Amino acid sequence: MPTPRHTFARLCAAVSAALPVLLVAPAAVAAPRQPPPSAAIGGDRLGSPGVQVAPLAGAPALPTDLTGQSWIVSDATSGEVLAAYNPHLRLPPASTLKILFADTVLPKFDRNAVHRVADEEIQGIGPGSSLVGIKENLEYRVEDLWRGVFLSSGNDAVHVLSHMNGGVQQTVAEMQARAEALQAKDTKVVSPDGYDMDGQLSSAYDLSLFARAGLRNADFRMYCATRDAMFPGAVDKNTGQRGSFGIANTDRLLGKYPGLIGVKNGTTTNAGSTFVGAAERGGRTLLVTVMHPSSYQKVYDETAALLDWGFAAADKVQPVGKLVDEVPAGAAEPTGQAGGTAGTPAPPPHPSPAATTRPAAAPAADGEEDGLGLVGWSAVVLAGAGGGAGALVLRQRRHRSAG
Repeated sequence: MPTPRHTFARLCAAVSAALPVLLVAPAAVAAPRQPPPSAAIGGDRLGSPGVQVAPLAGAPALPTDLTGQSWIVSDATSGEVLAAYNPHLRLPPASTLKILFADTVLPKFDRNAVHRVADEEIQGIGPGSSLVGIKENLEYRVEDLWRGVFLSSGNDAVHVLSHMNGGVQQTVAEMQARAEALQAKDTKVVSPDGYDMDGQLSSAYDLSLFARAGLRNADFRMYCATRDAMFPGAVDKNTGQRGSFGIANTDRLLGKYPGLIGVKNGTTTNAGSTFVGAAERGGRTLLVTVMHPSSYQKVYDETAALLDWGFAAADKVQPVGKLVDEVPAGAAEPTGQAGGTAGTPAPPPHPSPAATTRPAAAPAADGEEDGLGLVGWSAVVLAGAGGGAGALVLRQRRHRSAG
């Protein structure tokens, strides 16, 4: 018959074997963030961890108080990446995915075309979504719908335009194909509006590619730079006249940062805050993307700080990579290497913060004895199992909010 000491030893061995499975595996399953592809698009340095910058004499220092998990600063015209921090880190993009939606769908419809919204076109929108206020059985011009997308980040406007485009799933498939054509290898599209969905990911690098492509379209530039507009409302039952109401762009830098063109902000429960901003100064256009800083306001503060740095450093740093060019229709498989400078470029990538240091777990006190006993170690095993299951349940119940 085994002694208590032998039983205790076997239990300790069981605990050692079980804890990695119970405590590590659930966390890996639940984590929404994923590492970048093995081959970094745009240059090897963009696939390396940490801040990437190559200053020359007289170059200003990067901002020191950045908190974003990923960022990138690029020149819009040349595509040169001036600095980056984990630019291929795959993260939930929130409503910045609407940049890819617009780049994919906007060229298809005349802005003056009129569409009557059917009830089914505004069904199936995620709870808590940002809405512009579209009503069924009313007519809207296409340009009104796009203002709803860009200014109000309206998921209802995205769904109506998606139905006009053949349906939500058709639009998702076209967005994925467009991402692949742009060599945006970090992006997985699940919803056209950026609403939190399991597996939906992008990166600061890819969002820069989308913005650069979108800004080549004059209508795209017009919509993302619009600060406010009147949006069609309901019909007054007494007068029969249709009213309207004002909407304002949710981009907090627009009209405040000198030379800001716009592009798109996004915030959800899962993604936190992400922002893609383009600005012009002295004949130069820079693109900055910041993903997941420590707070909502910091996404704007850090974008502004990186834009300031980029304009000051543009001629005083060597590029650390490049925004690749779109693959021509019918061309061979993308090479994964940065394209040439030929062609008409547009705005570049986006930055964020520097590496954040997470505190390590506190070590056990020196000389502390193992005083849990058999019952205590059994509780550890059960608690570990419960914690792992709880992590999975929490992940499944994670609140999804507006894109």
